[in-house]
Amino acid sequence: MIGQRRPRRRTRLLAVLLILTGIQFGGLAAPAFACAYGALVPDAARRVTVGREESVLRWDGTREQIVMRLTVGGDTDRAAWIMPVPHRATVALADPALFDQLHTLTAPVHRTRSHFWPGDGDWPLTTGGDTTGGPPGAGVGAGPRVGVVARQRLGPFDVAQLTATDSGALDGWLRSNGFPFPSRLDAALQPYVADHWEYVAVRLAPQTAGTALHGALDPLHLAFASDRPVYPMRLSRLAATPQSLGLYVLAAHRMEPRSAIGGDRPRVVYAGRLGRPSGDLRELAAGTPYLTAIGQEFPYPSRISADLVLRRAAADTPFQQVVYEDRLRQVAGIPAWLLTAGTALLLVVTTASLAAVRRTRHPAPPPPPAQPPGTSGAAAGRTTDAPCADRLSSVRHRGGGSPARPSPQ
Repeated sequence: MIGQRRPRRRTRLLAVLLILTGIQFGGLAAPAFACAYGALVPDAARRVTVGREESVLRWDGTREQIVMRLTVGGDTDRAAWIMPVPHRATVALADPALFDQLHTLTAPVHRTRSHFWPGDGDWPLTTGGDTTGGPPGAGVGAGPRVGVVARQRLGPFDVAQLTATDSGALDGWLRSNGFPFPSRLDAALQPYVADHWEYVAVRLAPQTAGTALHGALDPLHLAFASDRPVYPMRLSRLAATPQSLGLYVLAAHRMEPRSAIGGDRPRVVYAGRLGRPSGDLRELAAGTPYLTAIGQEFPYPSRISADLVLRRAAADTPFQQVVYEDRLRQVAGIPAWLLTAGTALLLVVTTASLAAVRRTRHPAPPPPPAQPPGTSGAAAGRTTDAPCADRLSSVRHRGGGSPARPSPQ
């Protein structure tokens, strides 16, 4: 029996090791892709990560513009970026300085506030811790299942604008033209195919062969007709890690998301009218002078249920984040609480010392002596008869002698 159990244990252990090895190699071969807008797909057996994604959405009531910039890392030297759009789009490169201007405008205001009592990080409470964001698309009809509207080279990008009435046909065209396209993206694109959206397929390839994609990529500028401001998000459901959305919205008024679409509650990190912007921001914001910066977290991307649709907020209330730097209130470099406590203690000691000196210089009078027992009545009698003796002596003095004695009868 013992001899039979050992082979079984070894067989089970070998099977577990093979399964774990298969999972590991499967994870290495499976491409990681996803970003907030569209899907970023690396070449086979390579990896790509989106460290940061920034987008500007401008909507003037009839036309929408989106400017996107990705910061990527990984070991792949080529990748594809698939972006659905509700109508036919124009694609161009944008100036990276646009985002620098937006960062400056929406940066939190830093203010200093003082506190009296010491907190964490202030002496003597120092702990060593740190004290110190639609309608049917045009051109989609009964023609070919995949149509190439345009194809152009923009810097390091190979851009193809496509129409499709079948996600499987779109898969085949992308694969045959050098765009990696995993099979699970087919089902994710199906809702856009049903709504007759179009697609912008971008192949990112460095000009130097064999150079891995790394750092901030050149921003892309997309423009298309739209009767509502919408930011496509449904492809982000494929992400295996939490997603974060940072969106700058330019419109005539303050904007807000209609719903959370499966993520955390959206938050406004900046809202206000633009003064006199310069450069690309001035051109982009013409006719849409109100800037709203929105942030949202998606800890579980599989719960994303729809695209992000924006609406006008109830009021154009301005808002800007304020970062407070707490400092302990000081007087001449000394904590105010320490000066106050020291002054109070000194006052108490001084008052007690003065009271002790006063008691030494002016002692209290001694109490009256105690009366011997039994003498209180006689003393009281003597005290009472004294006035009578004085009156008798006075009479004798006025009469010239002793009073007359009565004659015997």
